[in-house]
Amino acid sequence: MKVIPPVRIPRALSALVPALMMTCLPASAFSQGDAGYPSKLIRLIVGQAPGGATDIVARMIAQKLSEQARQSVIVENRTGAAGSIGASFVVKSAPDGYTLLVVSSSYAINPSLYSNLPFDPVKDLAPVSLIAEAPFLLVIHPSLPARSVKELVALAKSKPGALNFASGGNGSSGHLAGELFEHLAGIQLVHVPYKGAGPALVEVMTGQVHMTFGSVLSSLQHVKNQRLRALAVTGAKRSSALPALPTVAEAGIKGYRRTTWYGVLAPAATSPALVTRISDEFRKAVNSDDVRKRILTDGAEPEGSSPKEFREYLASEMKIAQDIVQKAGLKPQ
Repeated sequence: MKVIPPVRIPRALSALVPALMMTCLPASAFSQGDAGYPSKLIRLIVGQAPGGATDIVARMIAQKLSEQARQSVIVENRTGAAGSIGASFVVKSAPDGYTLLVVSSSYAINPSLYSNLPFDPVKDLAPVSLIAEAPFLLVIHPSLPARSVKELVALAKSKPGALNFASGGNGSSGHLAGELFEHLAGIQLVHVPYKGAGPALVEVMTGQVHMTFGSVLSSLQHVKNQRLRALAVTGAKRSSALPALPTVAEAGIKGYRRTTWYGVLAPAATSPALVTRISDEFRKAVNSDDVRKRILTDGAEPEGSSPKEFREYLASEMKIAQDIVQKAGLKPQ
């Protein structure tokens, strides 16, 4: 099987530009040095389907940024090709700060899985800020006769290849979370990829697929209303949102740890000064009392970082992903 080292989600940011507390400022709080930026609508592009954790995070941030910028900030879902359609759109956009890309940890995985990406993930987009990090929840359809990880593993071993798990697509962070579980548990599962984590979650809720590793941001509410049964959390520690739920490692799968993260990028030609201003505003948003509370309540950890910090983090994640893909035996497409 496949080996994956430690690395969703995730209802899941610090300042587009530090608000200048001067009475002479115009309506926008980010005017000085930016020729009045922002003077029009800002778009946050999401390469995943509505309802997934990345979409949830983007919409949460858009609302807060709208308040801070005193300008409309909207989310556009441009799905397909493992997020590459949305990313390519932003790569080709004007580097003026009005079109930004919100991504999940799948962004760091794609370069190792897709040999012909229509853009260069390192050179064509500039890291702006890490937004949040979140564990996955191992969730199953309530009809499945398993109430613990131990029982799920026993069921899978009794019927090799009979159980399946959904993900947001080949090479998605949820896919690799399942591959890691499969290997460390010594079981055989069938991977069923979907065009986004949202549709994957829906298919588990309707009973079309047995289980998924869903971001806590998108899965938690469905667990609370009993449309899904949560067996474990995939992080290194228990989630504050579901403190009674064990980690996968605590439940008997030693060495298991997998999380997802969310960040924002801009077209590479965006001026460093503007990237820094945008990063500051995202950090301000994620650390605002209301957004921070929502992220923590949903079981994720608010982050916020400088462009330099996020660039270093992203480089590290890409290296880890490359190692994961090689050891998992997943062939680039």
